[in-house]
Amino acid sequence: MAVAADPSIVERVSAQKERVHVSIGAVCNNNCIFCMEEDREAREVNNGAMTPERVRWILEEHRGAEEVCFTSGEPTTRPELPEFVKWARELAYARISVMTNGRRLSHLPYAAALARSGMNRFYVSIHGHTRKLHEGLTRTPGSFDQTVAGLDAVTRLKRFGVELHTSTVLTDRNLPHVLDVYRFLRSHGVDQVVFNVMQANGRANTYFDQIFPSYTEIAATFRAFVADVGEARPMAFLVDIPLCTTEGVPDFNRGYVEKYRHFDLESHAAPEARAKEGRSQQGRGRGLLLVTRSDLDDELRDKRPECATCKYDAVCEGVWRNYLKRRGWGELEPVR
Repeated sequence: MAVAADPSIVERVSAQKERVHVSIGAVCNNNCIFCMEEDREAREVNNGAMTPERVRWILEEHRGAEEVCFTSGEPTTRPELPEFVKWARELAYARISVMTNGRRLSHLPYAAALARSGMNRFYVSIHGHTRKLHEGLTRTPGSFDQTVAGLDAVTRLKRFGVELHTSTVLTDRNLPHVLDVYRFLRSHGVDQVVFNVMQANGRANTYFDQIFPSYTEIAATFRAFVADVGEARPMAFLVDIPLCTTEGVPDFNRGYVEKYRHFDLESHAAPEARAKEGRSQQGRGRGLLLVTRSDLDDELRDKRPECATCKYDAVCEGVWRNYLKRRGWGELEPVR
């Protein structure tokens, strides 16, 4: 009997469903050099305004969504997070997740409390396989040991149906160590290892010349990793890089940033979102504005006329303008 082929990257991107992000972390206990949330004061005001009443409203308004993810800043700094997760479970969200640096998860009772409340997927950010590499990027002493302990705590909970994914933001410093990072994380029970290319915004834009490898370098390194890892189907995914640069990477290992929607204060929302009608909320959501992933893309990414001839054009978000200012279009050739 013939075995069905994996869907192509174009098919996977086209078939994705929109998930809901709830931005609750007013602060973060890491200080990552590439963080796209450079305006700490604005984040504190915006995410601090996500009161329990507003969070409940968001969850009720979007029940039926495939996934709700608690994110932005460091969500585990919010003492109400277990209660928010419980609400999401009561509202029948199939997947309830958190994007976290994992440090607080090192306290097993806390990680277990989230799992008991209904959290069933953890996205943990870790940027190196050694203390020196990781903490050189987070600029936070002690963060590596706590994050690794957080991975181990979640791994102990996997028998209860919890999934563990990681996110490693690629920089000039850790790009040469992709294979070591992958093997280290898999040895700690990680189900999927995601390598995220930086968004050329926030601190990644400020320190661009010091830390941002070219798309060509990243793609070449990842192709070599897939060839050298010694696994027929490595559970590693390269995300947020123009698909025209990653030809030769198996489609299975080519990832993408999911479509999502979230809510910001009207005064803090992206200009693209503020310019669109029907985005302002009323009732318990008063003062909030709906923002989508495409709003960010429209505001900060570009395409050129030649992109229309590329086979990936329909699913390509474009290229960060801040990247193009430094590197131009030379390495970005349409795939016909």
